[in-house]
Amino acid sequence: MPTAKTDTKKKTTSQKTNTKTDQFKVYGHELLGRVKEIIKEGNVRRIIIKNEKGKTMIEIPVTFAVIGTVFAPVLAAVGAFAALMTKCTIVVERK
Repeated sequence: MPTAKTDTKKKTTSQKTNTKTDQFKVYGHELLGRVKEIIKEGNVRRIIIKNEKGKTMIEIPVTFAVIGTVFAPVLAAVGAFAALMTKCTIVVERK
């Protein structure tokens, strides 16, 4: 399994909603750490985690999740998905 960061980044912008979308392709063992980094960056509305086939596995509305104790179970769920997936895509909607 490669240990190097495998961020493949794609950016799109929606004119109607004034929302930017970034996509990162990462390995399962990097997923939890990358989600934590994205949340610390701020300016995030939603995080969507998809499997290799593009199926949405979990959607996290970050504006809600950032509220203290509510966020801990969300990270636990992300960690559980990370254990099951080999490669995945993180879609980040930003303001």
